[in-house]
Amino acid sequence: MPSTTALLSLHQQRLLLQMEYEAERQAFERQSEAVGLRRKVKRGDAWWPVRVGRHYWNSLNQLTVELFRTTDEEIEHSFEFGRPLLFFTLSADAPPSAPVSYLKETGVVSYVDGDRMVVVLPDNSTVAHWQDSDGLGVQLGFDETSYRLMFDALDRVTRARDGRLAYLRDLFYGMAQAQTFHFSSITFPWLNATQQQAVNDVLRAKDVLVVHGPPGTGKTTTLVEAISETLRRESQVLVCAQSNMAVDWIAEQLTDRGVNVLRVGNPTRVNDKMLSFTYERRFEAHPDYPQLWSIRKAIREIRGQKRRAESTHQKLDRLKSRATEIELRIHTQLFDEARVIASTLTGAANRVLEGRHFTTLFIDEAAQALEAACWIAIRRCSRVIFAGDHCQLPPTVKNIEALRGGLGVTLMERIVHRKPEVVRLLQVQYRMSEPIMRFSSDYFYEGKVQTAPEIRHRSVLDYDIPMTWIDTADMDFQEEFIGESFGRVNMSEAELTLLTLQRYYSRIGKERILEERIDCGIISPYRAQVQYLRRQIRRHAFFKPFRHLITVNTIDGFQGQERDVILISLVRANDEGQIGFLRDLRRMNVAITRARMKLFILGDSSTMTRHPFYRKLYEYIQRLNDKQYEN
Repeated sequence: MPSTTALLSLHQQRLLLQMEYEAERQAFERQSEAVGLRRKVKRGDAWWPVRVGRHYWNSLNQLTVELFRTTDEEIEHSFEFGRPLLFFTLSADAPPSAPVSYLKETGVVSYVDGDRMVVVLPDNSTVAHWQDSDGLGVQLGFDETSYRLMFDALDRVTRARDGRLAYLRDLFYGMAQAQTFHFSSITFPWLNATQQQAVNDVLRAKDVLVVHGPPGTGKTTTLVEAISETLRRESQVLVCAQSNMAVDWIAEQLTDRGVNVLRVGNPTRVNDKMLSFTYERRFEAHPDYPQLWSIRKAIREIRGQKRRAESTHQKLDRLKSRATEIELRIHTQLFDEARVIASTLTGAANRVLEGRHFTTLFIDEAAQALEAACWIAIRRCSRVIFAGDHCQLPPTVKNIEALRGGLGVTLMERIVHRKPEVVRLLQVQYRMSEPIMRFSSDYFYEGKVQTAPEIRHRSVLDYDIPMTWIDTADMDFQEEFIGESFGRVNMSEAELTLLTLQRYYSRIGKERILEERIDCGIISPYRAQVQYLRRQIRRHAFFKPFRHLITVNTIDGFQGQERDVILISLVRANDEGQIGFLRDLRRMNVAITRARMKLFILGDSSTMTRHPFYRKLYEYIQRLNDKQYEN
């Protein structure tokens, strides 16, 4: 009998997800109508104008076309694998207020590499009339597919009456204890004690385990080791993550260890190494593929004939039957040879995985994934290993009511609170000098995370203070509201941020920076501030030799990354003490833990310290500085 608690909770999840879907769809429609094309281009939601390259049929027998962005501006965009596209035309000399003319064709992004994008088109599309289109462009469409897959996953798990899916559902929502196997621990001398414990307990887990990895504690290292050991006992595992980038990263680590990885869905990090283990590339590389390509070409030529004799219909049927036979043979061989199938959570619904079942599912970035997305992959497995950190970035939920209702509470977080006995906290970090980590450890991890002895006192300069808060309270800096999508900008603070970096770089010395490749990250919560900082760095002659070592991005964009030096521009400066989404302290936990050796925070203390967290952080940094001066 299904657990009443589980069914009620899943019903609640579906209602909240419906609210989020409706809100996002309406917001998309409003923005499409209200936001001009040039603003969409600047925001990274459109490419215009584009040049049409070659069009061809890919290995999955889909019509694809190459598109090239022709603008010179380095604008970060939101195009990635699986996103739907709309095509439009607008003359280059049209006035800013002129409406675009949408074409009937739609498409889906296959992959993006710099200013080149490959788009999959519906079978009935024709590309010829695009070649000379005046002012052809593409913009992101509303992503119905992800929501459809999540709704379907919630419905499936709700309807499940028996089997592992029903069992895991009732276990995750109920009070019953997760089952474990019992055997002696295996020693992994290259791992620390908590990492070894986590790997052993992954192997012992019969139902579920959570690997909780705070910043710099080697979560990926532990997860790769756990996957490798699991493959000694199982023929194949499914590895998923919320983002394509996270899937790529773990897939690359496994490939480096000689594991045969089959990547379903195209990678974000488009290079030959990553592409070589995608399903499409492996399909094309199969010895039987040239024969299949010839048959498909013959089928298309016959279909293009205006008149067909009866014998032609019979020939077409024979060719289609032969093509299907070869496709199945290639497909089966690719999956039978692979030890790890890697995809995003929504990618686990890909038709090439139909009928596949796995004993073990590993979900990385589990604390950033909506619960419904996790169930898409869980229905294909018997046990689940979650890895992530619910004290870092949460899932993106745009509807405030859905957020308050609990849509942002992930399945991993739910299990952490309901079943603490299945959680393994990694407790030694290898990224930050001790003072930088200490604040995060005490505030977010009950002081349990310690710094590895070899990096405890690491620094760029001798006797340097690892954390500095540059207070702008007396500088009369002002924040400006740019718009819903871009948020806020504080130009004076941005200029001070770059001046601070220039002075610090001057203290280190150009030769040493370039020789030791001392890298730097500039972080701001707001896209407008990030874009302003990027423009200023491009214009600033001092930074020209160091541009390849400097990254400017939002907090979300820096998730999973680290740099020797980090500068955080908080932007907010107002008399009311309003700090917006900086109240989500998990974001600041991510920001401050990106720094290996030196962290600068630039912000208005009179605005920020009205919040108790920022007051504690400010006071902690002040004590560090006072202590250094005393010494």
